Amino acid sequence: MSGRRRLTSIGLELYSVRDAMRRDPERTMAAVRAMGYDNVELLWSFGNFGRSATQVRDALANTGLRATSAHIASATVLEGWEQSLDMARLIGHEMLVVPGFAADTVRSLDDWKQWGDRFNRAGEVARRAGIWLAMHNEPEHQRPLEGRVPFEVFVERTDPSAVRLQLDVGNMTMGGGDPLAFLARHGPRCWSFHLKDVVADRSRDTDLGQGTVDLRGILAAIPDLERKRCFVEQEGARDAMASAKRDFDFLAQLEF
Repeated sequence: MSGRRRLTSIGLELYSVRDAMRRDPERTMAAVRAMGYDNVELLWSFGNFGRSATQVRDALANTGLRATSAHIASATVLEGWEQSLDMARLIGHEMLVVPGFAADTVRSLDDWKQWGDRFNRAGEVARRAGIWLAMHNEPEHQRPLEGRVPFEVFVERTDPSAVRLQLDVGNMTMGGGDPLAFLARHGPRCWSFHLKDVVADRSRDTDLGQGTVDLRGILAAIPDLERKRCFVEQEGARDAMASAKRDFDFLAQLEF
């Protein structure tokens, strides 16, 4: 029944605090842990802010954080994929997530289908290594291309046994999509979530609880939520660390 559950684990996508991470990754991760977060999503696409995999693993251990996933460049699945999976195991990742594609590689639905085929192949390799490959949605992934929503074409093309989805509820809203409707269609494939709120005109994100996204309804609709990973992400906050703290406090008390 709704109104009786709360999240037992709350993560932070480190893109939210990227400027602080550039200045001092270790101190920033310690501050994130002190806010109450127990999980972070790393940014391999940012070179882990100049730290090696071993340094990242040690920093996580020292702060008491986990990093169950990381964002990676799409090219990572095309070259050196096995080495990337080795690094993922070293750090302790469960999942590697591609956040998006370069615009010149997804100009047609056939391009999206080709990426789906590549993900199927890379995902099979990842599963043998004990890691999942996943795809994250950007706002533009909802905008029709050749009469179809390209992200839906990608989802249809990929094999659920090899590829999972990371649903960014704010990005889907900003792109004109409906996260609840997407969950109704594809909920079992969504194993990771970016919890993001959006202002009324869908132009930008905002603090959780201050926008139009039905976070309570979305959390209630996620199947097997206790087995899945939820990350706060706010991309445009003026004071990113203060915003991350407010977002944690909001989610920690939210009943659904």
